This record gives sequence, structure tokens and C-alpha cells, in this order.
Amino acid sequence: MNSSWQLDPKIAEIIAKAQDLEGIDEAEAVLLLRLDLYSKEVYAAMETAQRISRQLFGDKGENHFHIGVNVEPCPCNCRFCSLAKNMNIFQNPIEFKEEEIVNWALRAEQQGADAVNIMTTGTFKLERLMEIARMLSMHVSIPLVANTRDISHKEGEKLLKAGFVGFYHALRLGEGRDTPFSVNKRIKTIGVIKDVGLLWMNCVEPVGPEHTPEEIAHLMVLARSYGATYSGVMRRINFPGSPFESCGMISERELARMVGVSRLVMGCIPKAHCTHEPHSASLMAGANLFFPEVGASPRDKMEDTEKGRGTSIEKCRRIFTEMGWNPDLPSNCFQAIVQTSAARDSFAGFSGS
Repeated sequence: MNSSWQLDPKIAEIIAKAQDLEGIDEAEAVLLLRLDLYSKEVYAAMETAQRISRQLFGDKGENHFHIGVNVEPCPCNCRFCSLAKNMNIFQNPIEFKEEEIVNWALRAEQQGADAVNIMTTGTFKLERLMEIARMLSMHVSIPLVANTRDISHKEGEKLLKAGFVGFYHALRLGEGRDTPFSVNKRIKTIGVIKDVGLLWMNCVEPVGPEHTPEEIAHLMVLARSYGATYSGVMRRINFPGSPFESCGMISERELARMVGVSRLVMGCIPKAHCTHEPHSASLMAGANLFFPEVGASPRDKMEDTEKGRGTSIEKCRRIFTEMGWNPDLPSNCFQAIVQTSAARDSFAGFSGS
């Protein structure tokens, strides 16, 4: 074999460890994130990441349909968010009509989406979010995932009772610097989510060129240590007027490398691995989960991202199919819930003789 194809011994050791589904540690992740992006070692890491995803997830391509139910000039003023009040992109609060939200969810179910994520801005009333969940539960049987503010145990229990089975929540890059939220509070909410029995959904986000490998690797390892149902990587999108326009954005190629490293970190823990926005490169690096989008989006200047940056389920399905992932297989993320529900239904229908 040509010696030029041999991997750096240290990198080969890290990849072999990941191949055995042990996960890799923070220092090892940093080393992979610092490699020359065009090196054979990066391609080897990405190939291994894809292989272990297919080993654990089969060839399932997951679509978790995002519905942003309200547009608001949000007073939280997260610096990476187009909905921030001080960005002056959106002037008036809007809540999409119930009929529209139901129709979006029905369309998602009909087109084979695996979940519906309901996103709200930071000051949206939790009671209203629960009303929306109860309403949707009357029309669709697709799993519901909440994406909202930090919550208490009591609020988490209410969300579960209202029909949510999962909760998307990330400790963001630049938390406490680019957001008004404390790191400790965000981590506390992860504990709440798991304590009350909601599935914790996560992503390392929003990644920009200014973030260091150490910052990024730390959040990758946090996702594994708290047992995320899925994790992955989302790049920051610079909307018009973004404070980060001068920083630029990472490329899809760099995003794919990060997705691959994150997948090696996660080992056998996750049920899926995500990337955002939908694209093909990360599907060669262990990603198998996309987020088609409608309604409000923190990355868009349009009130309804379906008319802007949002990617449709149909397009996501095409990308999956082109890359050898099958969106028609059953979701891996909600198997335990489906099995529990089936057992409960079976017991309810049992009559002794």
C-alpha cells in the first residue's frame, strides 16, 4: 500500500476507538477539528462517522418538521437571531392561525415526517404552547417536540401531559455572551427535561468561524454526557444586518467535518444525528436527520420561512434518497414511546376469561 495513504498514527488510534462505538473525548475531538480540512484524516473520520450511523440507525433518513408558530420582535435579543427585537427585522407580533398550524402538521404527517417540532420565541406563553399541542393531538398522531424557553419541573410535566414527547434545547455557543441566558440555567433545563420523561433533543449551534475547536468540542461532549436522543451540528446563518456579518459563515464542507466529529463523540448514545440547514455533504459524515421548516425561523427575514430559507419535506426526501438514506423507514428516535403506547393499548384491550 502506498505510504501516502497511511493515516497519522494518533488520528488512526482515535478513529479506531470511535469505530468501536466508545465515543471520543474532548481533547480527541479538538484534535480532529484542528486538522487540515482537505486532509485524508478528515475524510477517514467522516467515513467512519457515516459507517457507525448506518450501523446503528440502519439507512433511516429522519425528517423532523419545524413549525415556528409565532413571529415576534423578541426582547431576549440573542445576537444570532433574526427575531431579536433590536434587529428591527420584524416590527409586529404575529401568531399563525390555528387552521394554518393544523394544516402544516397534517401535511407533514401525510408526507411522512417523523416528528413535528413546535418552536416559539422566548416570551411566548407556555399555556398557549400547551393549547397548541392539545389541538394538534386531536388531528395528527405524529410525535410532538417542543422548542421553547427554559422550563421548571412542573412546567415540564405539564408539557408532557399536553402531548409533547420531546423537547429541543441547546446550550448555545456564546451562551451568556451572545444571549441573555446563563449556562447553568440552560444545563439545569436539560436535567428537567430528562427528569420529567421528555426526550432531550440537541444540536451544537449556531457555529460560526469565530468559535474555537475547544468551545465546539465541549458542547459535543456535553450532548453525550447528558444522553441526547439526537445531537449534531447547525451552522450560524447570517441574516441581513446580522452582527456577525463581518465574521462570515462556515462552509457546508466544514459543517460536514464537524458533524462527523460530533458523531464520533456520541458513540452508541444517539438515536439519530442531525445537521442544519439540509444539505448532502453532512449525510456523508454521519448525519441522518433534517429539519424541513415552515412558519417563523431565527435564520430568516421572511415571516414564513417556507417562502424564504426553509426547505420542504419533499426536497429533504430527495436529498436523502440521492445519498442512500431511506426516509420511509420507521423513526429510531421514538421507538420506546411507540412500544410503550402499543403495550398500553394491548393491556387496555385485554379481557381475562
